[in-house]
Amino acid sequence: MGRRNVGILLFEDVEVLDFAGPYEVFSRTRLEPGVESRRSEDSAPFDVFTVAAEPGELRVTGGLRVVPDYGFATAPVIDVLLVPGGFGTRALLEDDTVVDWIRVRAAEAERVTSVCTGALLLASAGLLANRRATTHWAALDLLADVDASIDVTGEARVVEDDIVTSAGVSAGIDMALTVVERLHGRAVAEETARYMEYRWLPEGVLDD
Repeated sequence: MGRRNVGILLFEDVEVLDFAGPYEVFSRTRLEPGVESRRSEDSAPFDVFTVAAEPGELRVTGGLRVVPDYGFATAPVIDVLLVPGGFGTRALLEDDTVVDWIRVRAAEAERVTSVCTGALLLASAGLLANRRATTHWAALDLLADVDASIDVTGEARVVEDDIVTSAGVSAGIDMALTVVERLHGRAVAEETARYMEYRWLPEGVLDD
């Protein structure tokens, strides 16, 4: 298979590290080890881009301004869908445009993932029904309220039950490394973590 497209959803008040952490992981993963391999895209297994409902600048957590690569209407095929969290998720739970887009793109994707309260949006789209999942520790009860069929757990940073969900903020890095491991093996994931100087603990994953 050629490179996989990683599409990361952006919205107003998205948490910065929720999307930037996984973006760093996927965009810096290389199938050839070493620093020099990062100077080109030759052994990169992922093409990473951001998507928002509409094109144009967004204001995210902390006041940072970002410009997504695509709007919903122009986004390419997405193989790995990533839904981050942040306070902005609350306003989107009843936003049919966003929730429907997530549902459609998830059905087409090879992998569906979330960080932090991005799990709320997956739940609103019906994607976590009867699955085990996690989110930020402060939103565990809210996730259960969105869909009572979800087996909500706060016992792991990453939970894999077909869909991969992760706990808050920095846990998105662990989630992305877990996906790298599933797709390209432990050695590639560990080498990516080493390049980032990130202390990854794969045993923190709860899977089925």
